Amino acid sequence: MALATKIDGVSTKIFEPKTVAERDCSWALWAHPSQLNELRPAIRGSWDQWRLIDYDSEVFHHSHAYRYTSLSAAKYLQHCETMLKKPDMMVRASVENIFFEGGGARFSANGQNYCAQTIYDSRPPVSKSDSLRQHFMGWEVMLKEPIDDASVVTLMDFRVDQSRGLHFIYVLPYSDRHLLIESTMISAQLEDKDWYRDAIKKWLTDRKLEVESQLSEEYGVIPMDTVEPQNSKVNNIGAAGGAVRLSSGYAFSTIQAQMSLLAASITQGDREVERPFSKGLMFLDKVFNRALSAQVDQGVSLFMATAKALNAEQFSQFMLGKAGLVAWARVILAMPKWAFIKSALRQLFSHD
Repeated sequence: MALATKIDGVSTKIFEPKTVAERDCSWALWAHPSQLNELRPAIRGSWDQWRLIDYDSEVFHHSHAYRYTSLSAAKYLQHCETMLKKPDMMVRASVENIFFEGGGARFSANGQNYCAQTIYDSRPPVSKSDSLRQHFMGWEVMLKEPIDDASVVTLMDFRVDQSRGLHFIYVLPYSDRHLLIESTMISAQLEDKDWYRDAIKKWLTDRKLEVESQLSEEYGVIPMDTVEPQNSKVNNIGAAGGAVRLSSGYAFSTIQAQMSLLAASITQGDREVERPFSKGLMFLDKVFNRALSAQVDQGVSLFMATAKALNAEQFSQFMLGKAGLVAWARVILAMPKWAFIKSALRQLFSHD
């Protein structure tokens, strides 16, 4: 939908079977001040401080250039709908029966036939069952008593069960009593949903935090490996177009940048989708993830070492896929050297 809001002079239709309410969830990004104004209708919270913590240490970052920002997906999508040039651009239905002919395609939706010169597909891609994924369950809650500091986001609290893979608790304090708490795993094996729920309950109990009411629950799976689009014959965008940062799982900012570039290209007559990340960055991400998968027991130390090696701005850029050579050099030097070298060699000689 973001692409449609940026295109001028081209007849456009959006096919989306779900309402904005059905698609509601929490999205997050490191935002520049200029982005904050653009995203304001959808912002739920924004912080300039965050931390990562394990049993031995804590890494605290305070940024002057980025704000860690939480968005309501429903409010963002609703805002996009209000920006569409024509109300009939939105068709609340799934696309069916695609037939490719010439340079375009014919298809149906909700019993009506359509023709398109170009199709862009943003449906979630397909991941292999044994691929590395970030999977999580989140609770939005109101606490009985306030927490000590609602000005700091907890990106990763590793003081939880690590027996099934890299596991951490993620906490967004919308106020001193209103929190989003997620139990997040990075592994190939998805867990039963009650496992994540139990992890959240234990984290709350260990910190003597009592829930007054649970406001919502959300579940998600984000690919951290190479994915396959649902239809390789069309132009794939978003996650299916490679916009998820493999070593962090963040995608929102990359998707927005991808849509802006694509809209500009379409205006100039070029409808091809450019890959959002360079081959060099994709290689380094895959090396990082190989090291993570090969040494599961070292996962916590890998992320803590990365955070310790970078300042707030470098860390934000690293998570967004915009880190420079200096930041990457610091990350590599902070890693266990032999694990990184082995992962780099295996990736170099792989067919991935």
